[in-house]
Amino acid sequence: MRARLVWQLLLLAAALALILYVAVRVGAERASEATLDAVLGAAAQTMAEEMRSAEGGLVIDLAPGTFSMLAAMGEERIFYRVDVAGQTVTGYEDLPLPVALPSALAPTFYSVPFRDAEIRVAAVVRALRIDGRNAPVLVLLGQTREGQGAIANQLGNRAAALGLGVFLAAIPLSLFLARGLLRPIDRLAEAVGRRGAHDLRPVRHPAPVELVPFVTALNSFIGRLRGTLNQTETFIAEAAHHVRTPLAVIRNEAELALRQSGEEETRARLRGLIRSADDAARSTGQLLDHATVLYRAGQAEWAPVDLAVLTQEVATRLEPAAGMKDIGLKLTIAGPLPAVGDAVLIEAALRNILDNAIKYSEAETLVEVQAQTIGQMAVITVSDRGRGLSGVTHDRLKRRFRRGTNVADVAGSGLGLTIVDESAIAMGGSFELKERDGGGTCASLSLPLA
Repeated sequence: MRARLVWQLLLLAAALALILYVAVRVGAERASEATLDAVLGAAAQTMAEEMRSAEGGLVIDLAPGTFSMLAAMGEERIFYRVDVAGQTVTGYEDLPLPVALPSALAPTFYSVPFRDAEIRVAAVVRALRIDGRNAPVLVLLGQTREGQGAIANQLGNRAAALGLGVFLAAIPLSLFLARGLLRPIDRLAEAVGRRGAHDLRPVRHPAPVELVPFVTALNSFIGRLRGTLNQTETFIAEAAHHVRTPLAVIRNEAELALRQSGEEETRARLRGLIRSADDAARSTGQLLDHATVLYRAGQAEWAPVDLAVLTQEVATRLEPAAGMKDIGLKLTIAGPLPAVGDAVLIEAALRNILDNAIKYSEAETLVEVQAQTIGQMAVITVSDRGRGLSGVTHDRLKRRFRRGTNVADVAGSGLGLTIVDESAIAMGGSFELKERDGGGTCASLSLPLA
């Protein structure tokens, strides 16, 4: 907008400068032409008034003062012609006559080409009594206009210089005006930009009348966004409760029926139901975790988090699951690790990393968890002796609903590593997954230190 406004102001200034030049040039030409016509007409009238009749003819007195009057306008060529009763008596016989003869002593002006030059001619008619009868005397006085062109060019050059000066002065003035006109928008943008991610209050910053519709529309959008986010948060919370709880009830009832049933066919069906309930609970949990990550990533207000404590808590909650598969957890934590992030996102990332390590590891193996500081980053590394990546690239496994080619017999949704990667990116960190020497997988989560 600023560039467009500046260009429009400069175009306006250029148009005004051009109009000024044309107006001065045309005005100078007309003024000089009117001035020279007045002098030329006065000289022609003087010549006509100096003529008098005498016995036997006409006396023509070409006074030097008449031509000196014209010489004052510059070095010009002068032509004259005097006709009595239609016959040329002196001057240039080929000097062109006017289209219509003047009817009084007032001069008539016209321009004609003559002797390789464009000349301006004044024609005056006077009646004299010669040899006892009235005879019309026509006086033509012509002059070149090179001086007029020089005057017009001089004034035109001055007008061009003035127009250029106006245009050059308009450049900083346009920049200043554009900056002043757009300053309220910049202030409004700065006021909105200073808000935090959770600040969804209506904008009350003072704004010009022209920006009131924009501010009103912005406040309306903020209100709709606030309502949508509240609905999203409520939906996630209610979905977690209304989906996980029935699945847990189904699983518990199926386990109770399995203990009480004596028929092998019924027991097989109940075991399949329990596996389906576990798969549904796991998929539902990861889908809700993913929705939580997406929601909190857009609403994040990072705070100091001790990764050492958080890692210990997540590992403690997953120890029973590891114990059921005879998998050991070995924690190596190098003191406090004050990182910056969202505790919910970090916990979701750590839970999915450890859950994958336990889920894909063989029985009676060891999952090693190491938390340490490397440079300006807090790094949590989880190493297992599981199935490895089987040649599948790290980038492919981080995509949603993508799983490795060697885990078809293990329940999963393909969202765990996606949750870890999106959580790390949202907090300015990174997630890396690679093959471990000797077999297995090594997953590393890096987050900025506080």
